[in-house]
Amino acid sequence: MYFTVEKPKFKNQIYNILDFGASTSLRFNNKEAIQKAINTCSTEGGGVVLIPNGYFITGPIELKDNVNLHLEENAFLQFTKSKEEYPLIWTNYEGQKRIRALSPITASNRKNIAITGKGVIDGNGALWRGIKRFKLTEKEFERCLKLSPYFQETKEGGIWYPTQTVYEGVLTGEPDYSDPNALEQASKYYDLYRPVLVSFKNCDKVLIEDVTLQNSPAWNVHPWFCTNFTLKNAKIRNKYSAQNGDGLDLESCKNCEVVGTIFEVGDDGICIKSGKNAEGRMMEGPCENVWIHDCKVFDAHGGFVVGSEMSRGVKNFWVEDCTFIGTDIGIRFKSAMGRGGVVENIHIKNIHMANILEEAFIFTMGYVLKNLETTKTDEMTSTLKEDIPEFRNIFMENIHCSNAKMGIKIEGLQEMPIHHLEFKNIEITAEEAMSITHASTIKLENVKISTPKDVILFENQILEG
Repeated sequence: MYFTVEKPKFKNQIYNILDFGASTSLRFNNKEAIQKAINTCSTEGGGVVLIPNGYFITGPIELKDNVNLHLEENAFLQFTKSKEEYPLIWTNYEGQKRIRALSPITASNRKNIAITGKGVIDGNGALWRGIKRFKLTEKEFERCLKLSPYFQETKEGGIWYPTQTVYEGVLTGEPDYSDPNALEQASKYYDLYRPVLVSFKNCDKVLIEDVTLQNSPAWNVHPWFCTNFTLKNAKIRNKYSAQNGDGLDLESCKNCEVVGTIFEVGDDGICIKSGKNAEGRMMEGPCENVWIHDCKVFDAHGGFVVGSEMSRGVKNFWVEDCTFIGTDIGIRFKSAMGRGGVVENIHIKNIHMANILEEAFIFTMGYVLKNLETTKTDEMTSTLKEDIPEFRNIFMENIHCSNAKMGIKIEGLQEMPIHHLEFKNIEITAEEAMSITHASTIKLENVKISTPKDVILFENQILEG
Protein backbone atom coordinates (compact mmCIF):
# COMPACT_ATOMS: atom_id res chain seq x y z
CA MET A 1 0.00 0.00 0.00
CA TYR A 2 1.27 3.42 -0.92
CA PHE A 3 -1.29 5.71 0.67
CA THR A 4 -1.86 7.02 4.19
CA VAL A 5 -5.11 7.85 5.98
CA GLU A 6 -4.98 11.07 7.96
CA LYS A 7 -6.89 11.02 11.25
CA PRO A 8 -8.70 14.03 12.73
CA LYS A 9 -7.28 15.76 15.81
CA PHE A 10 -9.28 17.67 18.41
CA LYS A 11 -8.69 20.19 21.15
CA ASN A 12 -9.04 18.89 24.69
CA GLN A 13 -12.07 21.06 25.38
CA ILE A 14 -15.29 19.41 26.61
CA TYR A 15 -18.79 20.66 25.74
CA ASN A 16 -21.25 18.62 27.83
CA ILE A 17 -24.72 18.70 26.31
CA LEU A 18 -26.23 18.96 29.82
CA ASP A 19 -24.68 22.43 30.01
CA PHE A 20 -26.68 23.38 26.91
CA GLY A 21 -30.06 22.31 28.26
CA ALA A 22 -30.13 18.58 27.48
CA SER A 23 -32.29 16.26 29.57
CA THR A 24 -32.80 12.52 29.93
CA SER A 25 -36.57 12.98 30.19
CA LEU A 26 -38.31 10.72 27.68
CA ARG A 27 -40.65 13.59 26.80
CA PHE A 28 -37.80 15.96 25.95
CA ASN A 29 -36.29 16.38 22.47
CA ASN A 30 -32.59 17.21 22.79
CA LYS A 31 -32.08 18.30 19.18
CA GLU A 32 -31.62 22.00 19.98
CA ALA A 33 -29.36 21.35 22.98
CA ILE A 34 -27.07 18.97 21.08
CA GLN A 35 -26.92 21.18 18.00
CA LYS A 36 -26.15 24.24 20.14
CA ALA A 37 -23.28 22.35 21.78
CA ILE A 38 -21.95 21.30 18.36
CA ASN A 39 -22.21 24.82 16.94
CA THR A 40 -20.52 26.39 19.97
CA CYS A 41 -17.74 23.82 19.97
CA SER A 42 -17.00 24.39 16.27
CA THR A 43 -17.19 28.19 16.52
CA GLU A 44 -14.75 28.22 19.43
CA GLY A 45 -12.15 26.17 17.60
CA GLY A 46 -13.36 22.63 18.20
CA GLY A 47 -13.20 19.96 20.84
CA VAL A 48 -15.41 17.20 22.24
CA VAL A 49 -19.20 17.39 22.43
CA LEU A 50 -19.98 14.96 25.24
CA ILE A 51 -23.10 12.79 25.38
CA PRO A 52 -22.90 11.63 29.02
CA ASN A 53 -24.34 8.40 30.40
CA GLY A 54 -28.11 8.42 30.05
CA TYR A 55 -30.99 8.05 27.60
CA PHE A 56 -31.32 11.03 25.24
CA ILE A 57 -34.05 11.46 22.64
CA THR A 58 -33.15 13.75 19.74
CA GLY A 59 -34.08 14.96 16.30
CA PRO A 60 -31.59 15.22 13.42
CA ILE A 61 -28.19 16.78 14.10
CA GLU A 62 -25.42 18.13 11.88
CA LEU A 63 -21.71 17.79 12.67
CA LYS A 64 -19.50 20.83 12.13
CA ASP A 65 -15.76 21.35 11.63
CA ASN A 66 -13.40 20.17 14.38
CA VAL A 67 -16.14 18.47 16.44
CA ASN A 68 -15.83 15.04 18.04
CA LEU A 69 -19.28 13.79 19.10
CA HIS A 70 -18.35 11.47 21.97
CA LEU A 71 -20.71 9.08 23.76
CA GLU A 72 -19.85 7.75 27.19
CA GLU A 73 -20.11 3.99 27.63
CA ASN A 74 -23.67 3.99 28.97
CA ALA A 75 -24.96 6.79 26.75
CA PHE A 76 -27.93 5.94 24.54
CA LEU A 77 -28.85 8.43 21.81
CA GLN A 78 -32.08 7.61 20.00
CA PHE A 79 -33.53 9.55 17.09
CA THR A 80 -37.14 10.54 16.67
CA LYS A 81 -39.23 10.12 13.53
CA SER A 82 -41.39 12.98 12.25
CA LYS A 83 -42.18 14.58 8.93
CA GLU A 84 -41.57 18.03 10.44
CA GLU A 85 -38.05 17.32 11.71
CA TYR A 86 -36.90 15.14 8.81
CA PRO A 87 -38.14 16.90 5.65
CA LEU A 88 -37.79 15.31 2.23
CA ILE A 89 -34.70 16.60 0.44
CA TRP A 90 -32.78 16.02 -2.77
CA THR A 91 -29.78 13.85 -2.04
CA ASN A 92 -27.98 10.81 -3.46
CA TYR A 93 -29.02 7.20 -2.85
CA GLU A 94 -27.94 4.03 -4.65
CA GLY A 95 -25.59 6.07 -6.80
CA GLN A 96 -28.10 8.52 -8.27
CA LYS A 97 -29.92 11.75 -7.43
CA ARG A 98 -32.89 10.80 -5.31
CA ILE A 99 -35.43 12.10 -2.82
CA ARG A 100 -34.95 10.92 0.74
CA ALA A 101 -35.84 12.13 4.20
CA LEU A 102 -33.13 14.09 5.99
CA SER A 103 -30.68 11.74 7.71
CA PRO A 104 -30.48 11.69 11.53
CA ILE A 105 -26.74 12.50 11.44
CA THR A 106 -25.33 14.60 8.60
CA ALA A 107 -22.19 16.49 7.64
CA SER A 108 -21.49 18.17 4.31
CA ASN A 109 -18.25 19.81 3.19
CA ARG A 110 -16.81 19.48 6.71
CA LYS A 111 -13.34 18.57 7.92
CA ASN A 112 -11.91 17.08 11.09
CA ILE A 113 -15.05 15.41 12.46
CA ALA A 114 -15.70 12.28 14.49
CA ILE A 115 -18.24 10.10 16.28
CA THR A 116 -16.51 8.22 19.09
CA GLY A 117 -17.08 6.53 22.45
CA LYS A 118 -18.64 3.24 23.52
CA GLY A 119 -22.24 4.41 23.70
CA VAL A 120 -25.12 3.49 21.38
CA ILE A 121 -26.74 5.51 18.59
CA ASP A 122 -30.14 4.18 17.51
CA GLY A 123 -31.88 5.34 14.33
CA ASN A 124 -35.35 4.07 15.25
CA GLY A 125 -35.42 2.39 11.87
CA ALA A 126 -38.17 -0.07 12.80
CA LEU A 127 -40.63 2.85 12.55
CA TRP A 128 -39.70 3.24 8.86
CA ARG A 129 -38.91 -0.16 7.40
CA GLY A 130 -41.09 -2.80 5.83
CA ILE A 131 -40.26 -6.43 6.54
CA LYS A 132 -40.38 -9.39 4.18
CA ARG A 133 -42.75 -12.04 5.47
CA PHE A 134 -40.27 -14.92 5.16
CA LYS A 135 -37.92 -13.17 7.58
CA LEU A 136 -40.51 -13.25 10.37
CA THR A 137 -41.68 -16.04 12.63
CA GLU A 138 -45.43 -16.55 12.93
CA LYS A 139 -45.53 -14.75 16.28
CA GLU A 140 -43.45 -11.85 14.94
CA PHE A 141 -45.75 -11.54 11.93
CA GLU A 142 -48.85 -11.50 14.13
CA ARG A 143 -47.25 -8.83 16.30
CA CYS A 144 -46.50 -6.71 13.22
CA LEU A 145 -50.10 -6.96 11.97
CA LYS A 146 -51.31 -5.67 15.34
CA LEU A 147 -49.10 -2.62 14.88
CA SER A 148 -50.11 -2.04 11.24
CA PRO A 149 -52.51 -3.91 8.93
CA TYR A 150 -50.68 -2.99 5.72
CA PHE A 151 -49.41 -6.06 3.89
CA GLN A 152 -48.60 -6.59 0.21
CA GLU A 153 -48.51 -10.01 -1.41
CA THR A 154 -45.36 -10.71 -3.48
CA LYS A 155 -43.69 -13.66 -5.16
CA GLU A 156 -41.48 -14.03 -2.08
CA GLY A 157 -44.47 -14.29 0.25
CA GLY A 158 -45.31 -10.66 0.95
CA ILE A 159 -44.03 -7.56 2.72
CA TRP A 160 -45.45 -5.94 5.86
CA TYR A 161 -45.35 -2.13 6.08
CA PRO A 162 -45.39 -0.08 9.31
CA THR A 163 -47.52 2.79 7.93
CA GLN A 164 -50.14 3.54 5.31
CA THR A 165 -47.99 6.10 3.47
CA VAL A 166 -45.15 3.68 2.80
CA TYR A 167 -47.63 0.99 1.70
CA GLU A 168 -49.36 3.36 -0.73
CA GLY A 169 -46.02 4.74 -1.85
CA VAL A 170 -44.77 1.28 -2.81
CA LEU A 171 -47.93 0.68 -4.84
CA THR A 172 -47.71 4.11 -6.51
CA GLY A 173 -43.96 4.18 -7.08
CA GLU A 174 -41.50 7.04 -6.89
CA PRO A 175 -42.19 10.13 -9.01
CA ASP A 176 -40.47 11.09 -12.25
CA TYR A 177 -37.32 12.75 -10.92
CA SER A 178 -37.18 15.11 -13.89
CA ASP A 179 -40.57 16.55 -12.90
CA PRO A 180 -40.15 19.94 -11.14
CA ASN A 181 -42.97 18.91 -8.80
CA ALA A 182 -41.33 15.61 -7.82
CA LEU A 183 -40.66 16.67 -4.23
CA GLU A 184 -44.27 17.69 -3.71
CA GLN A 185 -45.54 14.44 -5.23
CA ALA A 186 -43.23 12.40 -3.02
CA SER A 187 -44.45 14.13 0.15
CA LYS A 188 -47.78 12.27 -0.15
CA TYR A 189 -45.92 9.03 0.55
CA TYR A 190 -43.39 10.36 3.04
CA ASP A 191 -42.46 7.09 4.78
CA LEU A 192 -41.34 5.54 1.49
CA TYR A 193 -38.23 7.74 1.50
CA ARG A 194 -36.26 6.21 4.33
CA PRO A 195 -32.97 7.98 5.15
CA VAL A 196 -29.57 6.50 5.84
CA LEU A 197 -28.57 6.86 9.50
CA VAL A 198 -25.21 8.62 8.98
CA SER A 199 -24.63 10.64 5.81
CA PHE A 200 -21.22 12.32 5.34
CA LYS A 201 -20.73 14.13 2.02
CA ASN A 202 -17.50 15.74 0.77
CA CYS A 203 -15.87 15.56 4.20
CA ASP A 204 -12.16 15.22 5.01
CA LYS A 205 -10.53 13.58 8.04
CA VAL A 206 -13.51 11.63 9.35
CA LEU A 207 -13.40 9.11 12.22
CA ILE A 208 -16.05 6.74 13.57
CA GLU A 209 -14.58 4.78 16.49
CA ASP A 210 -15.83 2.39 19.20
CA VAL A 211 -19.46 3.48 18.94
CA THR A 212 -22.44 1.19 18.25
CA LEU A 213 -24.61 2.38 15.34
CA GLN A 214 -27.84 0.43 15.02
CA ASN A 215 -31.42 0.25 13.78
CA SER A 216 -30.97 2.46 10.72
CA PRO A 217 -34.02 3.37 8.56
CA ALA A 218 -32.05 2.41 5.41
CA TRP A 219 -28.26 2.11 5.13
CA ASN A 220 -26.33 2.52 8.35
CA VAL A 221 -23.16 4.51 7.45
CA HIS A 222 -22.85 6.28 4.08
CA PRO A 223 -19.71 8.35 3.44
CA TRP A 224 -19.67 9.69 -0.12
CA PHE A 225 -16.96 11.70 -1.82
CA CYS A 226 -15.06 11.76 1.47
CA THR A 227 -11.29 11.61 1.94
CA ASN A 228 -9.32 10.22 4.87
CA PHE A 229 -12.24 8.24 6.31
CA THR A 230 -11.64 5.81 9.20
CA LEU A 231 -14.10 3.32 10.73
CA LYS A 232 -12.43 1.68 13.72
CA ASN A 233 -13.54 -0.82 16.39
CA ALA A 234 -17.21 0.06 15.92
CA LYS A 235 -20.30 -2.15 15.99
CA ILE A 236 -22.71 -1.76 13.07
CA ARG A 237 -25.98 -3.53 13.82
CA ASN A 238 -29.35 -4.13 12.21
CA LYS A 239 -31.81 -6.97 12.48
CA TYR A 240 -31.56 -9.61 9.77
CA SER A 241 -35.01 -8.48 8.63
CA ALA A 242 -33.89 -4.86 8.09
CA GLN A 243 -34.72 -4.02 4.47
CA ASN A 244 -31.78 -2.17 2.80
CA GLY A 245 -30.05 -2.30 6.18
CA ASP A 246 -26.50 -2.23 4.79
CA GLY A 247 -23.67 -1.77 7.28
CA LEU A 248 -21.13 0.46 5.52
CA ASP A 249 -21.65 1.88 2.02
CA LEU A 250 -18.36 3.52 1.10
CA GLU A 251 -19.08 5.50 -2.06
CA SER A 252 -16.53 7.33 -4.19
CA CYS A 253 -14.22 7.84 -1.22
CA LYS A 254 -10.42 8.05 -1.25
CA ASN A 255 -7.80 7.02 1.33
CA CYS A 256 -9.84 5.04 3.85
CA GLU A 257 -9.32 2.45 6.57
CA VAL A 258 -11.94 0.08 8.00
CA VAL A 259 -10.51 -1.88 10.94
CA GLY A 260 -11.65 -3.97 13.88
CA THR A 261 -15.34 -3.40 13.20
CA ILE A 262 -18.17 -5.90 13.68
CA PHE A 263 -21.06 -5.93 11.22
CA GLU A 264 -24.34 -7.73 11.82
CA VAL A 265 -26.88 -6.28 9.43
CA GLY A 266 -29.89 -6.84 7.21
CA ASP A 267 -28.17 -6.38 3.85
CA ASP A 268 -24.58 -6.10 2.57
CA GLY A 269 -21.99 -5.81 5.35
CA ILE A 270 -18.99 -3.92 3.93
CA CYS A 271 -20.14 -2.51 0.61
CA ILE A 272 -18.19 -0.45 -1.93
CA LYS A 273 -20.00 1.84 -4.37
CA SER A 274 -19.22 4.63 -6.85
CA GLY A 275 -22.34 5.83 -8.65
CA LYS A 276 -24.83 4.22 -10.96
CA ASN A 277 -25.05 4.15 -14.75
CA ALA A 278 -24.62 7.15 -17.06
CA GLU A 279 -25.90 9.58 -14.43
CA GLY A 280 -23.30 8.40 -11.96
CA ARG A 281 -20.49 8.63 -14.52
CA MET A 282 -21.21 12.32 -15.15
CA MET A 283 -19.22 13.06 -11.98
CA GLU A 284 -15.66 11.78 -11.66
CA GLY A 285 -14.84 9.96 -8.45
CA PRO A 286 -13.73 6.35 -8.19
CA CYS A 287 -13.67 4.65 -4.80
CA GLU A 288 -9.95 4.12 -4.29
CA ASN A 289 -7.12 3.50 -1.86
CA VAL A 290 -8.93 1.55 0.85
CA TRP A 291 -7.56 -0.83 3.51
CA ILE A 292 -10.09 -3.13 5.18
CA HIS A 293 -8.73 -5.47 7.84
CA ASP A 294 -9.49 -7.37 11.05
CA CYS A 295 -13.27 -7.09 10.68
CA LYS A 296 -16.07 -9.59 11.29
CA VAL A 297 -19.34 -9.83 9.38
CA PHE A 298 -22.38 -11.84 10.53
CA ASP A 299 -25.85 -12.32 9.00
CA ALA A 300 -25.40 -10.08 5.97
CA HIS A 301 -26.16 -10.49 2.27
CA GLY A 302 -22.43 -10.29 1.64
CA GLY A 303 -19.26 -10.04 3.71
CA PHE A 304 -17.16 -7.89 1.38
CA VAL A 305 -19.17 -6.50 -1.52
CA VAL A 306 -18.40 -4.37 -4.55
CA GLY A 307 -21.36 -2.91 -6.47
CA SER A 308 -23.70 -3.07 -7.98
CA GLU A 309 -23.33 0.72 -8.22
CA MET A 310 -19.69 0.97 -9.37
CA SER A 311 -19.95 3.18 -12.47
CA ARG A 312 -17.22 5.67 -11.50
CA GLY A 313 -14.80 2.84 -10.81
CA VAL A 314 -13.35 0.94 -7.83
CA LYS A 315 -9.60 0.44 -7.52
CA ASN A 316 -6.66 -0.16 -5.20
CA PHE A 317 -8.23 -2.13 -2.33
CA TRP A 318 -6.65 -4.36 0.29
CA VAL A 319 -9.01 -6.63 2.26
CA GLU A 320 -7.16 -8.69 4.86
CA ASP A 321 -7.60 -10.81 7.98
CA CYS A 322 -11.41 -10.79 8.09
CA THR A 323 -14.03 -13.36 9.15
CA PHE A 324 -17.44 -13.80 7.49
CA ILE A 325 -19.89 -16.12 9.25
CA GLY A 326 -23.41 -16.96 8.11
CA THR A 327 -23.56 -14.38 5.33
CA ASP A 328 -25.62 -15.09 2.23
CA ILE A 329 -22.50 -14.69 0.09
CA GLY A 330 -18.91 -14.40 1.22
CA ILE A 331 -17.01 -12.27 -1.29
CA ARG A 332 -19.41 -10.59 -3.70
CA PHE A 333 -18.76 -8.53 -6.85
CA LYS A 334 -21.92 -7.47 -8.70
CA SER A 335 -22.72 -5.26 -11.66
CA ALA A 336 -24.80 -5.17 -14.84
CA MET A 337 -24.94 -3.86 -18.36
CA GLY A 338 -25.51 -0.11 -18.20
CA ARG A 339 -23.24 0.50 -15.24
CA GLY A 340 -19.96 0.98 -17.09
CA GLY A 341 -16.90 1.61 -14.93
CA VAL A 342 -13.93 -0.59 -14.05
CA VAL A 343 -13.23 -2.58 -10.87
CA GLU A 344 -9.51 -3.35 -10.67
CA ASN A 345 -6.48 -3.91 -8.48
CA ILE A 346 -8.31 -5.59 -5.61
CA HIS A 347 -6.25 -7.69 -3.17
CA ILE A 348 -8.09 -10.05 -0.79
CA LYS A 349 -6.20 -12.38 1.55
CA ASN A 350 -6.35 -14.21 4.86
CA ILE A 351 -10.14 -14.50 4.95
CA HIS A 352 -12.05 -17.13 6.96
CA MET A 353 -15.64 -17.94 6.02
CA ALA A 354 -18.17 -20.42 7.41
CA ASN A 355 -21.80 -21.39 6.79
CA ILE A 356 -22.22 -19.29 3.64
CA LEU A 357 -25.76 -19.72 2.34
CA GLU A 358 -24.97 -19.25 -1.36
CA GLU A 359 -21.59 -18.66 -3.06
CA ALA A 360 -18.25 -18.32 -1.29
CA PHE A 361 -17.12 -16.15 -4.23
CA ILE A 362 -19.34 -14.57 -6.85
CA PHE A 363 -18.45 -12.25 -9.70
CA THR A 364 -21.58 -11.42 -11.66
CA MET A 365 -22.62 -9.00 -14.36
CA GLY A 366 -26.21 -10.24 -14.14
CA TYR A 367 -27.30 -8.55 -10.93
CA VAL A 368 -30.00 -6.31 -12.44
CA LEU A 369 -31.36 -9.08 -14.63
CA LYS A 370 -32.09 -11.17 -11.55
CA ASN A 371 -33.84 -8.37 -9.72
CA LEU A 372 -36.11 -6.92 -12.40
CA GLU A 373 -39.62 -8.17 -13.04
CA THR A 374 -39.32 -7.07 -16.66
CA THR A 375 -37.31 -9.05 -19.17
CA LYS A 376 -36.00 -6.15 -21.23
CA THR A 377 -34.64 -2.75 -20.21
CA ASP A 378 -32.50 -0.05 -21.76
CA GLU A 379 -29.68 -1.07 -19.43
CA MET A 380 -29.73 -4.68 -20.55
CA THR A 381 -29.84 -3.92 -24.29
CA SER A 382 -27.30 -1.08 -24.40
CA THR A 383 -24.42 -1.54 -26.83
CA LEU A 384 -22.54 1.65 -25.91
CA LYS A 385 -18.96 0.89 -24.93
CA GLU A 386 -19.16 3.18 -21.88
CA ASP A 387 -22.16 1.21 -20.56
CA ILE A 388 -20.20 -2.04 -20.33
CA PRO A 389 -18.70 -2.69 -16.86
CA GLU A 390 -15.40 -4.47 -16.37
CA PHE A 391 -13.88 -6.59 -13.57
CA ARG A 392 -10.14 -7.23 -13.86
CA ASN A 393 -6.95 -7.78 -11.86
CA ILE A 394 -8.50 -9.17 -8.69
CA PHE A 395 -6.20 -11.27 -6.49
CA MET A 396 -7.39 -13.66 -3.75
CA GLU A 397 -5.02 -15.57 -1.48
CA ASN A 398 -5.11 -17.71 1.66
CA ILE A 399 -8.89 -18.00 1.96
CA HIS A 400 -10.83 -20.80 3.64
CA CYS A 401 -14.57 -21.37 3.44
CA SER A 402 -16.43 -24.13 5.21
CA ASN A 403 -19.93 -25.07 4.08
CA ALA A 404 -21.12 -22.99 1.12
CA LYS A 405 -23.74 -23.79 -1.49
CA MET A 406 -21.25 -23.12 -4.31
CA GLY A 407 -17.52 -22.49 -4.23
CA ILE A 408 -16.85 -20.07 -7.09
CA LYS A 409 -19.28 -18.48 -9.53
CA ILE A 410 -18.18 -16.20 -12.35
CA GLU A 411 -20.66 -14.86 -14.91
CA GLY A 412 -19.41 -12.10 -17.18
CA LEU A 413 -20.82 -10.47 -20.27
CA GLN A 414 -20.30 -11.67 -23.82
CA GLU A 415 -19.31 -8.08 -24.63
CA MET A 416 -16.78 -7.99 -21.75
CA PRO A 417 -15.71 -11.23 -20.06
CA ILE A 418 -14.55 -11.00 -16.46
CA HIS A 419 -10.81 -11.41 -16.71
CA HIS A 420 -7.53 -11.77 -14.87
CA LEU A 421 -8.73 -13.15 -11.55
CA GLU A 422 -6.22 -15.06 -9.44
CA PHE A 423 -7.13 -17.59 -6.72
CA LYS A 424 -4.16 -18.84 -4.66
CA ASN A 425 -4.17 -21.14 -1.63
CA ILE A 426 -7.95 -21.46 -1.47
CA GLU A 427 -9.84 -24.26 0.32
CA ILE A 428 -13.63 -24.58 0.13
CA THR A 429 -16.21 -27.16 1.11
CA ALA A 430 -19.47 -26.69 -0.81
CA GLU A 431 -22.45 -28.50 -2.31
CA GLU A 432 -21.31 -27.51 -5.81
CA ALA A 433 -17.82 -26.59 -6.96
CA MET A 434 -17.81 -23.98 -9.68
CA SER A 435 -19.65 -22.26 -12.52
CA ILE A 436 -17.86 -20.04 -15.04
CA THR A 437 -19.32 -18.27 -18.09
CA HIS A 438 -17.90 -15.40 -20.14
CA ALA A 439 -14.55 -15.24 -18.35
CA SER A 440 -10.92 -15.34 -19.41
CA THR A 441 -7.55 -15.83 -17.73
CA ILE A 442 -8.86 -17.20 -14.43
CA LYS A 443 -5.75 -18.49 -12.66
CA LEU A 444 -6.09 -21.10 -9.92
CA GLU A 445 -3.04 -22.09 -7.86
CA ASN A 446 -3.42 -24.61 -5.06
CA VAL A 447 -7.22 -24.35 -5.05
CA LYS A 448 -9.12 -27.20 -3.41
CA ILE A 449 -12.93 -27.48 -3.58
CA SER A 450 -14.54 -30.42 -1.79
CA THR A 451 -18.13 -31.38 -2.66
CA PRO A 452 -20.22 -34.40 -1.62
CA LYS A 453 -19.42 -35.94 -5.02
CA ASP A 454 -15.77 -35.11 -5.52
CA VAL A 455 -12.64 -33.28 -4.42
CA ILE A 456 -11.32 -30.96 -7.12
CA LEU A 457 -7.73 -29.71 -6.93
CA PHE A 458 -6.37 -27.00 -9.20
CA GLU A 459 -2.61 -27.00 -8.68
CA ASN A 460 -1.68 -24.36 -11.27
CA GLN A 461 -4.21 -23.87 -14.02
CA ILE A 462 -5.70 -21.07 -16.10
CA LEU A 463 -9.38 -21.45 -16.96
CA GLU A 464 -11.28 -19.81 -19.79
CA GLY A 465 -15.07 -19.69 -19.38
